[in-house]
Formats: sequence, structure tokens, C-alpha cells
Amino acid sequence: MMRKATLMIVFGVVMLIGACSPIYRNHGYVPLDEDLAKIEVGKSTRDDVAAAIGRPSSTGLLEGSGWYYVGSRWKTVTWHAPQEIKREVVAVSFTNNGVVSNVERFGLEKGHVVPLSRRVTESNVKGIGFIRQLLGSIGRVSAGQVLGNN
Repeated sequence: MMRKATLMIVFGVVMLIGACSPIYRNHGYVPLDEDLAKIEVGKSTRDDVAAAIGRPSSTGLLEGSGWYYVGSRWKTVTWHAPQEIKREVVAVSFTNNGVVSNVERFGLEKGHVVPLSRRVTESNVKGIGFIRQLLGSIGRVSAGQVLGNN
């Protein structure tokens, strides 16, 4: 009888510890740096990009403004609501002829959009407002904080 009670207590403790373990989920798709290295700025076309890393989940609102790959990581602990802990955006911009002009990776740091990596042929980043919108909802950061409108 004592042995059964001990087993039940051990089982209960194991279940309790297991219930407190965080659960992580990934949503979306962000290409790896190795895959992005296959894209040559100034040479690769839209078809080359699609073959190397696939078609994006989001595109720019204007024709030819770019392709956007968005990925996020969520953490859930016990009964609490899931919390987004990371979001990245990879932006691939094209010229009017459909040739890659920029390949950039963005993330958030202290509520501000920051470039994590960049291969560009021109200094003007197209679609930065769209990227801010994609990154603006992470965690408790509001779009106003991301845009600098505190």
C-alpha cells in the first residue's frame, strides 16, 4: 500500500513538472542564410528566388516592390495565453526588370526595427513601412512604439 502511494506521488510530481514546461511553436517561414546565399544581388531573377527559397507568404503592395518572408516563434506556459517571443522578416526587393536589388533580414530590438543582415545594391530601403507593420505586433510592442510615435 505504501509503495502504491509513493508511486502515485511520484507520478503526480512528474505530471506537475511536465505541465509547467513551455511549449514552443513556429509560424511562417524565414529562409536560412545558407539558402539566401544562393541569391545573387544584381543577377538573380524572381524565378531564381522562387527556386532557391520558395514563394513568399507576403508581397509588396506595389507591383515589383518586393517579396517578404515572415516567421515568428511563440511560447506557451501552462494555461497562460501564447506569447510571441521572436519575429523576423526577410525582404527581397526587385528592380523593374525583375532582378534582385536587395536581400535584407529584419528583426526587433527594444521595440525598434533593426536590420540583421543586408546585401544591397542601393541605399534606399523600399517597403520599410510594410516591414514595420509586419514586425509591429510582436509581444507587447505597439505599432506606435515601432514607428517611433511614443
